[in-house]
Amino acid sequence: MDMTGMVTVTVKAYATLREILGKEYTARMETSGTVSDLLSALCVRFPALSRALFDKTGQVKRYVNIMKNGRNIAFLDGIATALTDGDVLSLFPPAGGG
Repeated sequence: MDMTGMVTVTVKAYATLREILGKEYTARMETSGTVSDLLSALCVRFPALSRALFDKTGQVKRYVNIMKNGRNIAFLDGIATALTDGDVLSLFPPAGGG
């Protein structure tokens, strides 16, 4: 945490998500939170992000990959994964093609 008690998380967006967030976004939260807390805040600020990441039931879309410090959150605590100051969250949209 910095001197003001804020938690800073760097969010890196890839492929089509860069059109919404830009290449990198610095998010500041008042307290440590979860991936879910951060994504909710980002979706308020960037409404198109919600449609890109979540399905109609509010679940993360099947082929969206979210990494915390290089580890897929699917192997941590999913969207309940805790975030701390200095973490890097990487967002990868579903890959197309075949």
